[in-house]
Amino acid sequence: QVQLVESGGGSVQTGGSLRLSCETSGFMFDDWTTGWFRQAPGKEREGVGCLSSSDGITRYADSVKGRFTFAKDFGKNTVYLQMNDLQPEDTAVYYCATGLLGYTDCRIPSEYDHWGQGMQVTVSS
Repeated sequence: QVQLVESGGGSVQTGGSLRLSCETSGFMFDDWTTGWFRQAPGKEREGVGCLSSSDGITRYADSVKGRFTFAKDFGKNTVYLQMNDLQPEDTAVYYCATGLLGYTDCRIPSEYDHWGQGMQVTVSS
């Protein structure tokens, strides 16, 4: 059974940092693509950062490039999202997701089969 357990969300002020963690189990961590997504109220879910297992490329949303870093710890079966210089527009519910994707953009939410429960990130000005 695939399990994704997220932690690290919370509230910060503009310019602050958070590190999100997603502990995983129940699937071939080395072979499946894992990513971070977010959804703000009234907006569609968007891919924030992900590592494609098919081509080994890490992709980011344009809005977070240079501020967010995706990391995958193969020894701990855990993925991280280091978020620096947070802005109010980063406020959203953040999700970890995984799936056996092919050669496709790993930032597309519909490509994933398994999702974590989500956690709130709030950035105040």
